Amino acid sequence: MRFFQPIYEQCSDEELMRLIAENDERAFDEIYRRYSDRMLRYFWRMLNQDEEKSQDFLQDLMMKVVEKAHLFNAERRFSTWVYSVASNMCKNEYRSQAVRRVMTRLDDHTEINALELPDEGQIDRKSFEKQLEVELDNLSDNHREVFVLRYQEDLSIKEIGEVMACSEGTVKSRIFYALRKLATGLHAFNPKNEGQR
Repeated sequence: MRFFQPIYEQCSDEELMRLIAENDERAFDEIYRRYSDRMLRYFWRMLNQDEEKSQDFLQDLMMKVVEKAHLFNAERRFSTWVYSVASNMCKNEYRSQAVRRVMTRLDDHTEINALELPDEGQIDRKSFEKQLEVELDNLSDNHREVFVLRYQEDLSIKEIGEVMACSEGTVKSRIFYALRKLATGLHAFNPKNEGQR
């Protein structure tokens, strides 16, 4: 068994999906290894940092990978497809549970130049993150999601468009709107707060 493992590690995601459609368990194991942490982090950010719910959603997502493998279009990137499925799961959760409050936190290494963040020494980071959570909660679901996908999941404009089933122009517009709203709400944290953008 171990002899064949490098073959799976060298397969593209799309090739692995073809193998999963043929009930190849080792191909699924490799997809799980590649994506479980990323998708768990995504769910955690989109589902109010609820660890238990995020774990449940991850397992449901992986079941969908297996069950829908035969429907996967190999012309499409797997990463875009799996984020689309995950995004739809979150939207369904918002509707069914009336979950309107989604809080996300910036990773320490994330830079959002459009917000003109000062050096960490100039602000109380926890206060900033708390206010960011409040401001993100004030965004619409679409603007919140585009922010998370772009700045925390590092997807391209094109990939976000595919995930959210909208044009690249719409994605750019939503990002601009979200950043403008956040910059206004986080105005007090900008050392140049007397200036206007």
